[in-house]
Amino acid sequence: MQTKITAPAALLVIVVLTGCTTLPPRVGSIALRTGDEIVVAGHYVHTGTPVVLWTDPGGYDAYRVERRFAPFENSDWKISSEEVKGLGTPNRYSLRKGELTPGEIERVRGGGWDLPLLQRVVDQFVLHFDVCGVSRTCFKVLHDYRCLSVHFMLDIDGTIYQTLDVKERAWHATTSNTRSVGIEIANMGAYRQLEGSALEKWYGRDEQGKTRITLPENVGDGGVRTTNFVGRPARNEPVTGEVQGETLTQYDFTPEQYKALAHLTAALCKVLPKINCDYPRDPDGNLILRKLDDEQLNNYQGVLGHYHIQTNKNDPGPALDWDQLIGDARNLMKNSSLRPPVRTGRGQEQLRN
Repeated sequence: MQTKITAPAALLVIVVLTGCTTLPPRVGSIALRTGDEIVVAGHYVHTGTPVVLWTDPGGYDAYRVERRFAPFENSDWKISSEEVKGLGTPNRYSLRKGELTPGEIERVRGGGWDLPLLQRVVDQFVLHFDVCGVSRTCFKVLHDYRCLSVHFMLDIDGTIYQTLDVKERAWHATTSNTRSVGIEIANMGAYRQLEGSALEKWYGRDEQGKTRITLPENVGDGGVRTTNFVGRPARNEPVTGEVQGETLTQYDFTPEQYKALAHLTAALCKVLPKINCDYPRDPDGNLILRKLDDEQLNNYQGVLGHYHIQTNKNDPGPALDWDQLIGDARNLMKNSSLRPPVRTGRGQEQLRN
């Protein structure tokens, strides 16, 4: 007499005989994100810090051609292009052609990047401040009015928003667009003087004399995801320093932003190893505070500011503590490693810390 083994029983037999404790996923079941992943050439890469993707509720989608914050009936491309002179094309991003061969361009033009190819192309991580104060306003300015894009935005509470797969050529840093990943950090920027600048509207003192971010009325809650979040610069007093030969004043980024940025920097330097975890240095090892000359910029591989690329830019400003950022990122890289990829679907892999 033969015993008929049902499918669940058969799987149990396989587990017992092979020692495998992972059962095949059920067809139609939903695979959930843990919430810290960024997307790099279709791969999920863990960062260890909260990330909101363009596909998530509340995310910001730079793939869409309509304006995100215009009235819905007036947001399509046709009306948008008529109402906003700054919108020259439906898309705010393009293809990383760079040094790709014609055959490689043809292969990836439909979206089919593989990770090794992207690792060959991308070697810079560009830091910006957004002069918008919060990420929601930043996306509105970039997407709805300026026909620009950036891969990541970092809000005052440390939430990272990804708007495009890293494989895309975002429009954020002119000559470095093809080879770089970009991030806009929510911060009101640097000014020649504190008095009369936007800093007076965005920063105030509480009863204990501690500096806090004060969102103007026209910003509302700013879209900040952390409920009742009170943002404070990492240093209580404004920071004055020299960038591009000009003395500027700026309030520091929040501790939550430093922590999240270190995690993102470490993850990007891990998965895109041509991005060295370091900043531009002079022969004495000090931070360069001006645009790199053409040869320096052409040869530079690593983390850098917008002002290292263009003479008319001063972001991320004098307040950024480069040593803290790079030191924390290096420690994260040293103390964690990427495990082997786990298949999440046909042709897809998930990289995990």
